[in-house]
Amino acid sequence: MSFVSMSFLWIFLPISLILYFFADNKYKNLILVLASLLFYAWGQTSAFYLLILLILINYLFGFLITKKYKNKKYSKYLLILGIIINLLPLIYFKYSNFIILNINRLLHTNLNLLKLTLPIGISFFIFSNISYLIDIYRKDAKLEKNIINFALYVSFFPKLTMGPIEQYKNFSKQIKTRKMTIDSFYEGIISFGYGIFKKVFISNTLAITVDIIFKANIGSITQFYAWIGAICYMLQIYYDFSGYSDMAIGLGKMFGYDLSKNFDYPYLSSSITEFWRKWHITLNKWFLSYIYIPLGGNRNGLKRTIINILIVFAITGLWHGSSWNFIIWGLFNGLLVVTERLGLIKKLNSNKILGHIYTIFMTLIGWVLFRSEGIKNAIIFLKKMFIPSNIDNYSRLDIYQIMSNKTIFVIICGILFCGFIQYLFKNSNKLSAIYIKYKEYLEPLVVILFIIISIFSIVSESYNSFIYNQF
Repeated sequence: MSFVSMSFLWIFLPISLILYFFADNKYKNLILVLASLLFYAWGQTSAFYLLILLILINYLFGFLITKKYKNKKYSKYLLILGIIINLLPLIYFKYSNFIILNINRLLHTNLNLLKLTLPIGISFFIFSNISYLIDIYRKDAKLEKNIINFALYVSFFPKLTMGPIEQYKNFSKQIKTRKMTIDSFYEGIISFGYGIFKKVFISNTLAITVDIIFKANIGSITQFYAWIGAICYMLQIYYDFSGYSDMAIGLGKMFGYDLSKNFDYPYLSSSITEFWRKWHITLNKWFLSYIYIPLGGNRNGLKRTIINILIVFAITGLWHGSSWNFIIWGLFNGLLVVTERLGLIKKLNSNKILGHIYTIFMTLIGWVLFRSEGIKNAIIFLKKMFIPSNIDNYSRLDIYQIMSNKTIFVIICGILFCGFIQYLFKNSNKLSAIYIKYKEYLEPLVVILFIIISIFSIVSESYNSFIYNQF
């Protein structure tokens, strides 16, 4: 089920809220678990059994890991075994065909690809399970003996399929002690309203242009359209994923939960290092806690630090997709972060404008690697961006489809509201006063209007899938 489907907005969400609100406190978690499992099964019944199986396995491993063995190595071995068991279905569903393709290329074999359907959000709920095992092993959190509470952590529907990726040591505190207040419910509606508008009105509009350009014969597009495609995708992926995150955070607040912030206006960054502190924040924190620091972080000298950074970014790329362009995209960002650590960051910080231009430019190149169907297509697309060409095989109808008045309007709004307008209002005394009045008087009306526009768009359009659903 999707947050931007009519079945979710008109059936699932209202019924879940009503049942949750009127239920006795001791049954609230059970209601949320049942609702979350229904939410997942509604969208992909076959993967539902995998989700249940992993919940049961990790619940059992929690007891085994925390059992008082005389030899503590047993707990460590059980932790490693638990992590491997969690990773096996992820490798099978997400990476087996990638492995087969590369074996065929290297060994000139002709192994058949597997007919697999990637379970929605598999990376997200598997990372939640691994977080649980590591946190209780490290004694950063206590063993959860109540299976309903544990199942709620893994399956809580606002974060289940696309995050935020909540670490167990942080989320577990809310499972037993949380408050559902009128203020939090209001904040939830506001956040959800902004999120659904970002997804449906901005991201979906840009998606049409992006798909036309990136799915076209690359050799036939001009430099102008290559740049339009890259810029539109840069905006699309931000509004798609940050829109989802706003909706998830809003839904969490409606049920009394505070989910972690996932975006902090990353396109205002003045370095790639800063960008990755503001983009998909919870994923970065997960990698920091469970991969980068265990590898040694920056504690073992510059050379080892560089290796650790590149390992983490290579895994970040691989996490996003099972093809070489994702891995190269990850390493591309890793090399930029390493370059900044070696001294470039000082120059970028000394001139924020130059740093911002550099960051946007490098991020744009990265998104072309990310969006293209393979490395070869990415290289051709980048050549189109930087080497002028007079080729133009689009008809006038195609041109108007790509650059309709609505698309131009959305591009302008997308650029202005990805952080620039918000920055001006927060850093100007006069504008900040206007912003305070807006929050107090106009914001509810604006959000209601956004929700109405979004609902009409959902009814009239067929494109509502989220980019990060595939990860």
